Amino acid sequence: MPWREQLSPLQMARIAIVAPKERSRDVLRVIARSGAVQMDLPHTPGSGNEEMERVIDAAVVEGPVAAWVGWTPISEKAALTEELGALGAAVTPLKRPRGVQPPTKYAPTRRLQLSGSLVDTYSTVPYSNLDPAKFAGLAYVFMFGMMFADVGHGVILVIVGLLIRSGKIPLFEKIGKTWAFVTAAGATSMVFGFLYGEAFGPTGLVPTLWINPLDDPTPVMVAALVVGAVLLAIAHVLGAINRVREGGWGYALYASSGVAGAILFLAVGLLAWGLLAGIVPLTVTAIVVAAAALILIFIGFLVDAGGGGAGVAQAIVELLDSIIRLGSNIVSFVRLAAFGLTHGALLMVVWEGTTSLWGPGWRAVAAVLVFLVGNIITFALEGLVAGIQALRLEYYELFSRIFKTEGRPFVAWSPTLDDDPAGLAATPTERGLE
Repeated sequence: MPWREQLSPLQMARIAIVAPKERSRDVLRVIARSGAVQMDLPHTPGSGNEEMERVIDAAVVEGPVAAWVGWTPISEKAALTEELGALGAAVTPLKRPRGVQPPTKYAPTRRLQLSGSLVDTYSTVPYSNLDPAKFAGLAYVFMFGMMFADVGHGVILVIVGLLIRSGKIPLFEKIGKTWAFVTAAGATSMVFGFLYGEAFGPTGLVPTLWINPLDDPTPVMVAALVVGAVLLAIAHVLGAINRVREGGWGYALYASSGVAGAILFLAVGLLAWGLLAGIVPLTVTAIVVAAAALILIFIGFLVDAGGGGAGVAQAIVELLDSIIRLGSNIVSFVRLAAFGLTHGALLMVVWEGTTSLWGPGWRAVAAVLVFLVGNIITFALEGLVAGIQALRLEYYELFSRIFKTEGRPFVAWSPTLDDDPAGLAATPTERGLE
């Protein structure tokens, strides 16, 4: 499957289903069974048969013919046409109404359920947008691992993930599809644990491959800012692509979450590089590019505000807000280092308490208890904190740039019907038509 298709929802077709009036119920039974059509009808609660009668009453009737309008994935249109054709019905393509976006639906094979849920909890991806689910999943487990950096705790998460996958633990049955996510989070925690030399704290069980954050936190904070800058850069690129797909290059050029915003972010990065490296031409170029991006963003805000004196004032305020938010968004990623330091500090306290208590007799028992209880509390507390903070960074810093509008999910008309007298809701194969 081409990568572009994997990042986009299923292509939708606007259709009219035309059927002989006397066969309306039979046709609707097939549609309900297929789960392939979203009817253009308001949803009302009721039993399956009540829903059937409501849809029959809502049909457009012309003589002996009844018709309904809705949406169906193009990939399912041929099969639906074949099934309905056996009943004398037809699926007729319609032109998409101006200003109406199709509903969004993804094939199960195109996205992992949990990373997709990360996106869908924030917003339904608009039909014209790229789906950031894979990016969101990778970013989440990476940020989680950086804050939950410990080889021992990471191993526990990996074991839990594999136990969830095995399906042998009744407690984990309802979360069986999360195993890959939990396992990946544990693996990234192990990687950062090796980098920081942490395994159930500073126990010396693993070597320090990079740096001890508690001895020298500055490089860890710089690394967190770099990670944040990379993730924000990807979010800006996705946002710019989405603005082009939503309204064309003209709209994307002036949008703060489009091309202009991406150029401004690039200019800030070049400016930081030029100042830190002392490269004057690079610094000057960055300032010029940043000024051009700010002008474009200001024009976009001014157009949205409707022009005039009030519009200029509103555009200025929104421009200043965009500049402030750009800086604050980057700084927000310092929490990747801050919570990693907190995790390490808590485990250091536990380890120091363990070593200070260690001795013969009851002292050894007390030391073991301190070590176990301390690690359990730190694991639970820091796991919760890292999970929440990674989610916050995704929603407020990344998704706010990727999404500008909200889509609407594909909801198939598929009520549970009380009867199926002739097996008409079955597929053509099940009815012996093939």
